[in-house]
Amino acid sequence: MREGEPLIEWDWIVRNGDLIIGRLVQHIGLTLIAVGVGLAISFALALLVYRRRSLYPPLTGIAATLYTIPSIALFAVLTPITGFGSILTAEIALVGYTLLILLRNIVSGLDGVPADVREAASAMGYSRWQQLWRVELPIALPLIIAGVRVATVTTVGLVTVAAVIGQGGLGQLILSGLRSFFATPTYVGAFLSLALAFAFDFALIKLQRLLTPWAAGRLRNS
Repeated sequence: MREGEPLIEWDWIVRNGDLIIGRLVQHIGLTLIAVGVGLAISFALALLVYRRRSLYPPLTGIAATLYTIPSIALFAVLTPITGFGSILTAEIALVGYTLLILLRNIVSGLDGVPADVREAASAMGYSRWQQLWRVELPIALPLIIAGVRVATVTTVGLVTVAAVIGQGGLGQLILSGLRSFFATPTYVGAFLSLALAFAFDFALIKLQRLLTPWAAGRLRNS
């Protein structure tokens, strides 16, 4: 912060409203794409595990390895391949960080289905796939959505780091403020990132309560 500069320059916010909204929309888009693609990939992998349980350790091992790579290092590795400033570069990294969380929660949710429920479904003549879609997935849904909540909030934070390759949404406001020693865009980017994480989490909680009303009591205690 420059000497004598106020903590927040409201005039700057008013003048740059379109820029701020644009960065916010980009941040939301990057987050939704990463979580959506990550959920699709994780669900497909979970179905493989459902058929062949022996695949679970190697798949989670790969996902855990991706999760432990520092984001800056991963961007540096991807940039020569997919290009600096590319959305693809940002999304490959962001999707990679969602896989471990989502895969574990989907598989754990399916594993948590009581054995007597599966036996009752079999006794009713359900095939294995009918059990999965009609019985097991609805029961596993609270844990699956909980994983989506964690992955989404985590991704909101990680998107800001993508500012180093020009695809950071609100992170670009934070980075530009730090580079110019001008506090206002930094505070605006940080505050909106935090607000966005809370908004996504709140929306997913509401969705979970809507889709799984029987689990509302447990959700309030989570």
